[in-house]
Amino acid sequence: MKKTLRTLAAALLLGASLLSSCTSTSQSTRQADLVVYNGTVYTVNSGFEKAEAFAVKDGKVLEVGTTEAIRQKYAAPEEIDAGGKAIYPGLIDAHSHFYRYGLGLQSADLVGTASFEEVVQQLVAQREKYPDADWVTGRGWDQNDWAVKEFPTKDTLDQLFPDTPVIITRVDGHAALANQKALDLAGVTSRSKLVGGLVEVKDGRMTGILVDNAVDLVTSKIPEADEAEQRQALQIAEANCFAVGLTSVDDAGLDKATVDLIDDMQRKGELQMRVYAMLNPTQENKDHYFEHGPYKTDRLHVRSFKVYADGALGSRGANLLAPYHDKPGHFGFLLAAEQDFRDIAKQLHEHGFQMNTHAIGDSANRLLLDIYGDVLGGRNDKRWRIEHAQIVHPADMDKFGQFSIIPSVQPTHATSDMYWAGDRLGEERIGHAYPFKQLLEQNGFLPLGSDFPVEDINPFYTFHAAVARQDGKNFPEGGFQMENALSREEALRGMTIWAARANFEEDEKGSLEPGKFADFIIVDKDLMTIEPAAMRGVQVLSTFVNGKQVYKKSK
Repeated sequence: MKKTLRTLAAALLLGASLLSSCTSTSQSTRQADLVVYNGTVYTVNSGFEKAEAFAVKDGKVLEVGTTEAIRQKYAAPEEIDAGGKAIYPGLIDAHSHFYRYGLGLQSADLVGTASFEEVVQQLVAQREKYPDADWVTGRGWDQNDWAVKEFPTKDTLDQLFPDTPVIITRVDGHAALANQKALDLAGVTSRSKLVGGLVEVKDGRMTGILVDNAVDLVTSKIPEADEAEQRQALQIAEANCFAVGLTSVDDAGLDKATVDLIDDMQRKGELQMRVYAMLNPTQENKDHYFEHGPYKTDRLHVRSFKVYADGALGSRGANLLAPYHDKPGHFGFLLAAEQDFRDIAKQLHEHGFQMNTHAIGDSANRLLLDIYGDVLGGRNDKRWRIEHAQIVHPADMDKFGQFSIIPSVQPTHATSDMYWAGDRLGEERIGHAYPFKQLLEQNGFLPLGSDFPVEDINPFYTFHAAVARQDGKNFPEGGFQMENALSREEALRGMTIWAARANFEEDEKGSLEPGKFADFIIVDKDLMTIEPAAMRGVQVLSTFVNGKQVYKKSK
């Protein structure tokens, strides 16, 4: 009997001990939705600290720390062993054309064509693929990549497509070649005159080349994609972006109808991509948003307008202070009158919207910096942006800091243009071009983008171009104007937290910190440690938005 009582007492004590232990464990372990551990986590916080693990709850980061501490503190139905791989905050492209990229995937891809003959072959193939299409379109040719570095003419297109309108836009989107059928449909003749554009005429006849505002005369006649095609375009663009680690994009130039479509798709769960929308300054867009003000959800942010000051350097549309070195007497041109820029700046300031202006030439940059300065009046937190800021006269550089103007730059533009930019600018001015390090020093941060589809969608190309100042073949040896190269830390910040800051979103994304969206990527090689030559080959293994996997690399 005594033995039985002793056994019972021992069992009761053991049960109490186990109950106490279970109660203690349940009280000390917190519930999460996801735990990621055993990684090399670049938090991109203010101290650029690294961690090993983090926990996610309700789409946001709960805590970041060591693998031991996070796994001991949090229990989750899903755990990911990162296997020591590098983990970065979801990448942000601070300047892209996300929607137009998606639509453009349905046109002929002319990027990398080595001759106009190759362009023509691609167009013929496109016509055979889509024989019932009303138009033949393509994008991405660059005469600077050809043996004969001159604009083509429409003669061959007129012969091959006499009854079908054709227009193919240059890689920068600021010049195009149209055949006679397209020109006729648009009512363009050799006598057509316009502000901020050019219809090229030689020996009294049109060559088919259109520059800047002249391009719109023809493209405006192309039938708009229907809603089903638009939805498909956005979803294809999103899938391609997730595959290269982009979780947020700044779309530079949207209309209200497209913004509404994106909002609808996001609310229905059909689109996960976060979009910072820059509105076209149309009367419809201004009327609506000036009345209703900025618009914000977790995935969509509308508080800026995209304005074009000038064209592109490659098509000699960028507005320069002195003539083009390779075209005496030609300065490029502004795309509107100076007063128009002043008027829109005052309107946007009055209604609380950010002004983001495309300015490439040193003359365009000077004008817009001065207009911004007149409106902003000094240091401020309006975060008005100059998109591209490619050529900045030294006398104007300090204006970025003086008026808190954000230069939003695209590093791959430097490595795409470096072969011929010196021809356009001459020996002295080329030193004032693509001055990323000098621009960074103005405000202490620099958002980076790609301008896709003008450049490749892959953000690792952006990183490599920013750090190594080289192209995909690691040319030139030693880098192009390396005094303006960025450090690896600066490049990663530019593609995450600094891009978020340029969008007024640094408190919710851009770094892996408690309370921020759990947007992150896991990659196969660490950009912060590998040789520069390997940077463009980095592969995304997984992409997460709100702690949910939206892309996984197939084996």
